[in-house]
This record gives sequence, structure tokens and C-alpha cells, in this order.
Amino acid sequence: MRQKVKLKGHLKIYLQTSLILGIFLTLVNVGIYFLNIKAGLCVSGFLVFYLIVISALLYRNKPIIMNEFINFATQYGQVQRKLLRDLELPHVLMDDSGKIIWTNIAFEQIIHKEKGYRKPISTVFPSVTKDKLEFDEDTEMELSFEEHEYVLKLKRISIKDVLDNSEVIESAGNENFLIAGYLFDETNLKRALRENDEQSLVVGMIYIDNYDEALESVEDVRRSLLMALIDRKINKYISSVDGIARKTEKDKYLVIIRKKALANLKESRFDLLEDVKTVNIGNEMAVTVSIGMGVDAPTYIQNCEFARTAIDLALGRGGDQAVVKSPDSIVYYGGKSQQIEKNTRVKARVKANALQEIITSKDKVLIMGHRLADADAFGAAVGISCIARALDRKSHIVINDITTSVKPLVELFRDRNVYEEDFIISSAEAQEIADSSTVLVVVDVNKPSITECPDLIKSCKTVVVLDHHRQSSEVIENATLSYVEPYASSTCEMVAEVLQYIAGTVKVRSNEADCMYSGVMVDTNNFTAKTGVRTFEAAAFLRRCGADVTRVRKMFRDGAKEYKAKAEAIRNAEIYKNAYAMGICPSEGLDSPTEVGAQAANELLDINGIKASFVVTEYNGKIYISARSIDEVNVQIVMERLGGGGHMNIAGAQLSDTTPERAIFVVKEILSQMLEEGAI
Repeated sequence: MRQKVKLKGHLKIYLQTSLILGIFLTLVNVGIYFLNIKAGLCVSGFLVFYLIVISALLYRNKPIIMNEFINFATQYGQVQRKLLRDLELPHVLMDDSGKIIWTNIAFEQIIHKEKGYRKPISTVFPSVTKDKLEFDEDTEMELSFEEHEYVLKLKRISIKDVLDNSEVIESAGNENFLIAGYLFDETNLKRALRENDEQSLVVGMIYIDNYDEALESVEDVRRSLLMALIDRKINKYISSVDGIARKTEKDKYLVIIRKKALANLKESRFDLLEDVKTVNIGNEMAVTVSIGMGVDAPTYIQNCEFARTAIDLALGRGGDQAVVKSPDSIVYYGGKSQQIEKNTRVKARVKANALQEIITSKDKVLIMGHRLADADAFGAAVGISCIARALDRKSHIVINDITTSVKPLVELFRDRNVYEEDFIISSAEAQEIADSSTVLVVVDVNKPSITECPDLIKSCKTVVVLDHHRQSSEVIENATLSYVEPYASSTCEMVAEVLQYIAGTVKVRSNEADCMYSGVMVDTNNFTAKTGVRTFEAAAFLRRCGADVTRVRKMFRDGAKEYKAKAEAIRNAEIYKNAYAMGICPSEGLDSPTEVGAQAANELLDINGIKASFVVTEYNGKIYISARSIDEVNVQIVMERLGGGGHMNIAGAQLSDTTPERAIFVVKEILSQMLEEGAI
């Protein structure tokens, strides 16, 4: 680009001063003519001579002056160039396309190039692409080069602005620009920050899940030896990463480690979880532990609170796992074993007494389950209504959409001579009823987002949660009473136990017993999954209350369309990696395709060698995934990666804006990833 150069600024005014004075002298000369003509003629003669001499000098001396300025500028530019070349700050000048025009010595030493390197900057730093050089304001970016970490600051320089700001010359023509870059080595700074971060405090808690049960399974003389071995395992594990573990109670430990050590524990996926199970001195039951870690909180107290929240999550999800909580995320490790059912009912009795006090202190009881309620949710709600009736409190069950599986049960409560018309209400009606004298009982769910009416939780100050699903990071906060037991087969089992400890005799009608019995039966897949001693005890109690197995079986028979859809899903199922069955359940013409999909997932587990099954169903514009396993795979942690959850053996998730085929592909990707990580 060729620029037109001319004088400007103070220099131009200085050189034109003699001509300006000549103009003033001409005006004075005119005035003298009015005073004296002879004097005016003399001044005019001098003025003509003055103007001729000045014009000649300016015309003749201008090239000389310009040459002097050019010589000065050249010398000044050489000084600047020398200073920039020797400057210790690495500096590069590029054109608008990123091609290097000029570099100083410091920059050349970093990139190991000779003077005169004129290739694009991307040949040195691949991350500095041409699109990143298209910026309006000053920008910066982080670079890694030969084990060093740099910050490259870029500045856009307009050639026209440079010339226009000059005190000597000005420019005219098309506008171009250059890019100036400065490299700042922040390797030491970032290393220091990283080391400081790695030294930050991490608070942890380790709980022995089955302390009492494990001791009972070993001889008296060996009990102290068993606990000594467990204690040695835990202390050795923590001391191996330069940490401190101190026993605070017989089955609880407080742990202090550095963040760098936590990274090592994460990398090994907290192998203490598996290592502690190897302790065997004749104990019939393997010992399991739960670990909770709090990290990255601004204060030590908050780290401790994070650790407490993490250990509560680990226990709420069934134990035998580690949970790491930070301000931004919650990460789960382990959780591969089935939680052992506790034989004692002390907790059920304590929760029953607390529930009785809460309901007695209020006037109305609202009972709510999850969206698309199943037999367990509705049966548990019916059981809570029996408690409310025994305590002389009016209750309402909140249901919006009555699914096919629940419809036969709901029909049992249409007798207006026995049940009032508002026994079953919608979310809108429930919100009108809710006030300060209302207690809300949430059953068969502990995630507020998937309840029948999440806003109802905010409307009621007193909230009670009864559930048997493992807890996730999203929980109902500030619940007055929370009774979450993942070992239970169903919420109906838990409610049946609570019923037996309510003061006075709670009369359970036969239709109500049928509802609760059906909830246990459906969630245990006809008493074949997650069934323990207490499950059969609860079933026996319901049978004594009048539950009829034949009536329940008739209510849950499939229609012809549902049976054929389930058979179609099983027939077209794909076996992935010889261990995971995957199928798509057709939903056309079905009232509740998600339930048919869940039944198909249960059926697929009967195939020899199958560790887990996943059946995808499309319903109301969403994709529902039903995941099932027997004992080898924790499908809950698989579904949590899709935003879902559930049990170790029974879980699910919902996806939007996708197709069944795409959902199957996503599940395959997650399984492959978790297999590589060793998470399943």
C-alpha cells in the first residue's frame, strides 16, 4: 500500500510563520498608503522583496528539511528497533492473516527460529488459528509450548491510526492493520497455584455400613480381631496417601487428606471399598464401608459440611460406595454390591412415632407420589391414608394421570358411601387445599422434580418423605421427616411396617390391603427381586388384613395389545457385548407403554448370561428407558449419567428431543465408557 506523505502539526505551522507574517505586513502596508503614499511605496517594495526571498527559501529548503526529518526518523526508528529487538519480553508482529512479519530475539529464542522467520503463527502455535485472530478488542489466550505455559496477549494496530497520530506526517488511503503479540511465561505462577491447590484440605468421613450385623456373624472371641483388622485396613489406606484417619465412634472415622491425595484415591476408584470386603476371619457377612469427601469449599467448616452431605448421600444410596462433593458437582464411586437388609425394626418404630406426632399436629394430610404413579406409589399413598384415618385426620391422594396399571386399584375407591369424592384429587385442587395446617407426605420418590406437583412441596411447610429408592444429588430439602431405606423392596413394605407401630389399632380394609400388597408384588416382580425377610413379614401382615392374592393377580393381567408389544420388544432385543440386552418397545395403541417396557426389561433378565437389560419406549414425545439387573450391574449409576436414577437393580431415565434408536446408541456409549473406567 502506497501512502501520500506531507507535513502536519506544529512543524507545518512553524515553517509557514514567515508567510503568515507577510500577509499581516501586507495589511499594514495598505494602512500606510492612507497615511503617506511615499512611505507606502517604500514598504511595498520591501514587502515584495521579502515575499520573494521567503518563497524562494521555503521552496528551496523544503527538500532539505524533509531529508533531515527522514534522517532523524531513520535514526530514531533504528533506536526503537534496537530496543524492541533486545527487549526481554517476547514480541511478535503479524499481518491480519497471522503471517509473522517481525520478531524480537526473546521470541526467536522461545520458538527456536532464526531471524527472518516469515511463516504463519499457527505453524509455531497450532492453537492460534486464523479465526482466533479476528477480534475487535485486545484479547489473550493460553498456550502450552515445550512444557511451558504461556499467555499470548494480542493487540490490533491500525496502520492509518499510527500515521495519523504522527506529529510529522499524515496518511491517506485504504486502512490496513497489524497484530502485535506479547508472550508472558506463567509456568512458575501456574505451577505454584497448582501446588497450592493440591495442598488444600480435604475432609472425609468413613462409616462402616454393617457394623452390628458383621459382629453378630462372627464368634465372640473373634469380634475384637475383626474390628482391629478393619481399623488397620482403613488407617493403612489413608496413611498411604499421607493422610490422617481418626476413629470418632465405634463405626465412624474422620479423615483429613490433601487434595493431591484425593486425586490418587479417585484414580484408584477408592479401592478401599473392595479391599475391606476381603477381611474374613470366619464372619459370614462381608464388611462394607461408605466414604464421603468434601473438597474445594472456601472454608474448612464448609468442607466438613460437604463431607457430611456426601456420606449421607452414600448411605442413602445403599452404602458400599464413595461420594465426593464439591461446590459444583457430586461424583459417585462404587455402589456395586447389594445392601444387606437390616433385621431390626427399631428405625421403623421410631419413624412411625415421629410420623404420628406430625400428622396429629396438623388438620389435613396430602399424599403425593411420582408422576405416572405405579402400584407401589398408589399403594403406599393408600397406606398413609389409613394412618390419617386412624388419627382422625382427613387425607387426600394427589394424582393427575391415572395410568393403566393404577386404574384397577383406583376403581376400588369409587364407592362414595365409603370414600369421599375428594379422596383422590388433582395437583390444582391440592394447591388450593394446602395451607399452614397441612402436612404433605411424599411416597415412593425423593426427587422433587419428578413428583406429581413439585410446587406443592414449596406450598407446604411440613413435608414427610417415605421412599425406598437410592438418593441422588437432587433431594427434597428441609423435610420434617425423611425415611429413605434403599434396602426395602418397596415403599408399600415400609408403610406396612409403619402401620404396625401406630398407636391404637389401624383398621386396614381389604381393598386397601390389596393395593399395598400389589405394590410389593409389582416392585419385587412377584417376590423374585429385592425380597428379604421383612418383605415376607409385610406381605403376611397385609394378608392378615384381607389382601387376596387371586384378586391382585386378576387386576394385573395384561391386555392382548400390551402382551403382544412386550413380546415384540423381547423378540427384537439386541445383545450388546454378550451381557446387555437392549430392546425397543412399540407404544402405538398402548395406554401405558412405559409399564410394558418395564415388564419387557424384567423378562429379558431371564435370558442366560444377561447382566442387565435396557428397554426404550416412546411416550408423549419423550423417550423412557427402563433398566433392570439381577446382581452383577448397578443400573442406577448407569441411568444417573442420563439424568435418571432408581435402585441398584431397578432404574430408569427420561430423554427429550431424541429417538428410540438414538437412545439405544447413547446407552451403549455409556456402558462402553463405564466398562473402560471400571465403574461397572
